[in-house]
Amino acid sequence: MGGSITREAYFDTGLAVLSDQGYGGLKLAEVCQRLGVTTGSFYHYFSNWSAYSRELVAYWHQNRTSRLIDAARVEPDPRRRVEWLIKEALALPHGAEAAIRVWSSIDPEVHAIQSAVDRQRFEIMRESSLEVLGNQRHADLFAAWSLYILIGYEQATLPPNDDALRWIANQMLAALDSGLFASAPDTR
Repeated sequence: MGGSITREAYFDTGLAVLSDQGYGGLKLAEVCQRLGVTTGSFYHYFSNWSAYSRELVAYWHQNRTSRLIDAARVEPDPRRRVEWLIKEALALPHGAEAAIRVWSSIDPEVHAIQSAVDRQRFEIMRESSLEVLGNQRHADLFAAWSLYILIGYEQATLPPNDDALRWIANQMLAALDSGLFASAPDTR
């Protein structure tokens, strides 16, 4: 079975471990057990755990942010782009994302990547909502709202409620369409 395992499978499994067990559960033995391989198979792909950890976070950044943003930019209609971005945010591995935030609080390299992810996500939402709203301040508020909701959902100690998150997302889209932001105060 070891020959059929790819580097990507190690990364996807690492993200699954983060989702299920949090940062503290991300261990070599757990990743290998889930893949049904020996640690020797792991070392075929990675020189050490530290190299794997760095590449795992880079993989998450690339696949859960950069590639999604590139795909979003293809959509010419900004309202549909915002809706697509929200749909993709709803599908993120929220447990893994929460675990990476914990990890970023103790590892400066992970923190730098987490900061880049937050900035990229904010920027694509700000750019897209600016095209819809036509007002920089309103676009900044909408983008901040989007990130605050996502990050809050991932960090809350309440039980996850995907239905509630979808409802909130729909309310955000309704607010985007309603002109609600025209009454937003200038809080700078």
